[in-house]
Formats: sequence, structure tokens, C-alpha cells
Amino acid sequence: MESNKSSMGLKVALGIALVLFLGTAFYTMNLYKESNDTKKQLTEEKQLVMNDLNAMAKQYDEAISENEIANADLVEARARIQGLIDSLKISETNVKSLWRYKSKYLALQKEMDVLLAQNDSLRVENSYLATSLDSTRVRLEERTIFTDSLLVQNTALAEVVENAAVLSTVGLKGFGVIERTSGKLIPTERAGRADKIRVCFTVAKNALVQSGDQELYIQVIDPKSNTLGLNEQVQFGEKTLNYSLVSKFNYENSNLNICEFVTSKNDFEKGRYVVNVFNQKDLVSTSEFTLK
Repeated sequence: MESNKSSMGLKVALGIALVLFLGTAFYTMNLYKESNDTKKQLTEEKQLVMNDLNAMAKQYDEAISENEIANADLVEARARIQGLIDSLKISETNVKSLWRYKSKYLALQKEMDVLLAQNDSLRVENSYLATSLDSTRVRLEERTIFTDSLLVQNTALAEVVENAAVLSTVGLKGFGVIERTSGKLIPTERAGRADKIRVCFTVAKNALVQSGDQELYIQVIDPKSNTLGLNEQVQFGEKTLNYSLVSKFNYENSNLNICEFVTSKNDFEKGRYVVNVFNQKDLVSTSEFTLK
């Protein structure tokens, strides 16, 4: 009787143990399955974040490539995205880590929207500026053609230089003269009879040039390439100018006729003479004549 009771109790205990074992096994299997599913889902989410970051980086690359001079803010933001991508590749795949990267991505997305909007606005402004510069260049070219025509015809000479704040000369002429004891001057084309070279020109009116004392450098070169007159030098930066004389005058913002005389230590040579007028280092007028 007692033996039967013991046997029955053992069977009951084994049954309970079996039920507990099976329950534990079932619970463990469910946990394992849920863990794998969660890990798979987190891996997929991580890949989605990676894809979003790569797409964002591509947008920055396109924006940077559209600018000849890369926007520093775009370059810096692109570098931070690359750093986040590299960090995400080696990060742990868990909820806390993934949430942190998603938060950073959302912050970068807002920043990118602002930066790309600014970049688009800047590109539009640059395009408008380029169009404006092209239009200005066309008008300047048209102005140059008009100015050249005026120079050829020697008309409206004051308008030719009205947009340049420098003195300019027109009507430059050089010729030999015989000087009588009375002071009378007689033009001559014969080298042997010439006493001096007379150089005459008109300083053109230019309202942009300040009135007052001004000066121009005159250079007369004989057929043997000698500089007549003073033949002194003046330095303008890296350029040296040999001049025959300095023409000094009072400029009152109106056309001014000027004549100067250049002498030679020796007799004048036969041949072609060149006359140049310089405003400091800039050649503003040139002419030539011949003595026989």
C-alpha cells in the first residue's frame, strides 16, 4: 500500500518536472526567435539609415560640384556626414545606438535643407551677376567700336576719353622750323636748315581730370633712334622712360593747345622722326614726320 503511494508521488513529481521543462524550453525558444527577429529588424533599420546618409552625401557632392569655388559650409557638412557613415558601419546594432544615429541623421537633414536652399540662392545670384557682367561687357565692346570710329575721324575727341580719368592728347604734329632773329618761325622740311623741332598737340577736355598743374612727357626720336632734347630718364615702377622735355601746363578742364620746342646738340639728321607723348608711363599719342 505504501509502495503504491510512493510510486504515484514519483510519477506526479516527474510529470510536474516534465511540464516545467517543456514550458521553459518553449519560453526559451520564443525568446530566441524574438531576439533573432529583433536583430534582423535592427539590421534592416541600420541599413536604411546608412542608405539615407549615403543619399544625403550624394546631394552634397552634387551641390559642391556645381560651384567652381566650393562653399565651405557644404564641404564641412559633407565631411561630418562621411564621419557619421564611417561610425555607423562599425557601431553596435542595438536600439539605443540606432536611435542615436537616427537623431543625428534628422538633425543633419534639417541642416542640409537650409544649406542647399542657401546654395541655390547663391547660385541664382551668381547666374544673375554673370548675365549682368556679360551685358556690361557687350556694352563696353560697343562703346569701344564707337570710340575707335571717333578717333579715326578725329571728331568729338573729348567724348573719346570722357570715361577715363587721365589726360589724353589729339592732333599731335612734329615738324622742323627755322627761327629768325626776330623770333619768327618758318616751317621747313630740310634737315640742314632746321634750327629746332616744334611739337604741337591739343590736351583733350576731360571733366574727370582734376584741374590744376599737369605735365606730359614728350619724346622725339631721330632717324638714328637717338632721343633728342634733354634725353633724361624717369622711372615709373619697373618702366624707364627717356624723354626729350616735360611739358608743364595749367589744366582747366577744357581743350588746351600746346606747342613745345626740342633742340639737338648736333645738326638734324635726314630721315623719319617719331614724336611720342606720355602721360607718366602711358603712351597717349604718337606721330611722325620726315626731314629731307
